[in-house]
Amino acid sequence: SVCPSSLCDTGLRLCAQSQFWKGNLKFVVRLAGYPRKHNEGRIELFYKGEWGTICDDDFSTANANVLCRQMGFVSATGWTHSAKYGKGQGKIWLDNVLCNGGEKSIEFCKSRGWGNSDCTHDEDAGVVCKDERIPGFVDSNVIDTQVDESKVEEVRLRPVVVTAKKKLPITEGVVEVKHKDGWAQICDLGWTIKNTRVVCGMLGFPHERKVNKNFYKLYLERQKNFFLIHSVGCTGTEVHLAACPMEFSKPNATWPCTGGMPAVVNCMPGPLFTQNSMSFRTISCNVRLKGGARMGEGRVEVLKDSEWGTVCDDRWNLQSASVVCRELGFGSAKEALTGARMGQGMGPIHMNEVKCLGNEKSVWSCPFKNITAEDCKHVEDAAVRCNTPYMGLENSIRIVGGRSSYEGRVEVQVGSKWGTVCSTGWTTKEAMVVCRQLGLGYSMHAITETWYWDSSNVTEMVMSGVKCTGNEMALSQCQHHKTVNCQRAAAKFAAGVICSETASDLVLNASLVQQTVYIEDRPLHMLYCAAEENCLSKSAAKANWPYGHRRLLRFSSEIHNIGRADFKPKAGRHSWVWHACHGHYHSMDIFTHYDLLNANGTKVAEGHKASFCLEDTDCQEGVSKRYECANFGDQGITVGCWDLYRHDIDCQWIDITDVKPGNYILQVVINPNNEVAESDFTNNAMKCNCKYDGHRIWLHNCHIGKKHKTQNYQLSKFT
Repeated sequence: SVCPSSLCDTGLRLCAQSQFWKGNLKFVVRLAGYPRKHNEGRIELFYKGEWGTICDDDFSTANANVLCRQMGFVSATGWTHSAKYGKGQGKIWLDNVLCNGGEKSIEFCKSRGWGNSDCTHDEDAGVVCKDERIPGFVDSNVIDTQVDESKVEEVRLRPVVVTAKKKLPITEGVVEVKHKDGWAQICDLGWTIKNTRVVCGMLGFPHERKVNKNFYKLYLERQKNFFLIHSVGCTGTEVHLAACPMEFSKPNATWPCTGGMPAVVNCMPGPLFTQNSMSFRTISCNVRLKGGARMGEGRVEVLKDSEWGTVCDDRWNLQSASVVCRELGFGSAKEALTGARMGQGMGPIHMNEVKCLGNEKSVWSCPFKNITAEDCKHVEDAAVRCNTPYMGLENSIRIVGGRSSYEGRVEVQVGSKWGTVCSTGWTTKEAMVVCRQLGLGYSMHAITETWYWDSSNVTEMVMSGVKCTGNEMALSQCQHHKTVNCQRAAAKFAAGVICSETASDLVLNASLVQQTVYIEDRPLHMLYCAAEENCLSKSAAKANWPYGHRRLLRFSSEIHNIGRADFKPKAGRHSWVWHACHGHYHSMDIFTHYDLLNANGTKVAEGHKASFCLEDTDCQEGVSKRYECANFGDQGITVGCWDLYRHDIDCQWIDITDVKPGNYILQVVINPNNEVAESDFTNNAMKCNCKYDGHRIWLHNCHIGKKHKTQNYQLSKFT
């Protein structure tokens, strides 16, 4: 069920967020008004085919909490009165609303009744919602449809060719629309390739193909058809068939469709969804999606002058979002998201006020404005949710026994048999694939002992030796043993997962590394604690302590969390290790790797940084610090905050005492063992070109990039 275009704002978010059914009645809530952020605004309700507002008489935080949760936010932080976000129009649907705060919908709160009000629009109420989404909350689609029988609600392709019935996705067949308890057909008289483009787009396909009508005519003439719709006239840029002009047959009567037949379409799947596709990989060189929990959604990032940047959400709409989706091999856009709903990017904002018509091959072909510093901030990063083809991947895997639908024992179907998966070698990468396959977002934890969860009646182990890259769409696409071979085959050692709609995303400030680098010759008598924590090269053990010094390459590391969930150590505080020498706890064995590599990727020196103190050093405007290491406090990095490791603290270095002059690569990798789940591991590495003359050091071209595949030391003194 989706929102009518007649209900939508032109421009930004279009239609919103929450729908409740009472027979044929649709009740929708949205935020509106100006100026506002995406999580605040005037409350508007769609009731009996008309938008209206709520009067601020007797309004309370409890009312605001109910409304915010109804739109998918965890709670309200405040409410506004006296039309702060501007005066609405039309009806004032509710007045003297009194919620206790626990209601599932505003309609269940006490009030004077629908449409009964003595207010004017000068008293329109607004809410400010906490900018945090309810896990598992599914937004309504922002596409065009209505509830009554004279509009299209659901569309499918019914395959006719035998081979098409046996494989997914279904790309060719008869177009059918949901009608009462069954399915009806569309008369193809006047049907154009533009209509086909719209149908293919909403089913997750970027392109359309011509279809052999003669083949279908012979088959369909022998079948009884019910023609509900005729005279469809799409322009080709609509995101849903219901947005196109069309005519309907009279109630309970079929259109004669004389000389015609049921409409048939043939769609071309994107490269990700062809039969030989094995993983979720990049399709476009100039556009990508980041931060999304599922395939086909994410923050829009575009490449300009060899640098990735974001798109500002001013004028962002479904047409522009659809161009991005099709360019990436998906269908049309389900939703055009504003207000950094898929997390804030870093670096430049390349585009603003993008105005696509909807038929462009690339978003770069659309008119747009270049950004000035005053125009946009990353809190306005645009994002999309694209239509993707139904692949049925979730049918061959399940999780059972957990406390919620987001956690349990992984069970897979091999042939006709269901069974468990061996947990030997089970890591975050494998768990990520499971959560993606089930449509449950990201893996927060890869579980290797599941004895504490309720078991199902499945006890046989059917898969072992699973090794994934992390990009696969299904666990069966990962490497695994041909025959099961598991050292710990007992049911209590079966693999499990805990999934989440959101995840953190850590990125290093590359320019700060370049700005703060220097060399220090530090006396050995000042390095006892560092030696105890293995922060020096192995040759230091042979030094004449406490005399002499070590040469250290020092720099600052500023690590930002640009994701949608806080970054927290995998281990609970009960297992943190106290280090008396420095007087702090280590919450992760290894938080960052610092390496100096030669041109072929061989390490010539290294350092590592145990996350002795993960905390919020500072945060963006409007974001509060949550984590502080003092007094055995909670450790982590809040969304929108950063942790700064200054150049002058212990172990914030690489020991280059034994390194000869030359040209090298400095590499810093955050969360190198993928211990903690992130929405994007590809931005965890930073590399700089490095020149060392034996006395001074220069860094240039520091940038976020793929991690170098490092090799063992070639210098015997390091072994």
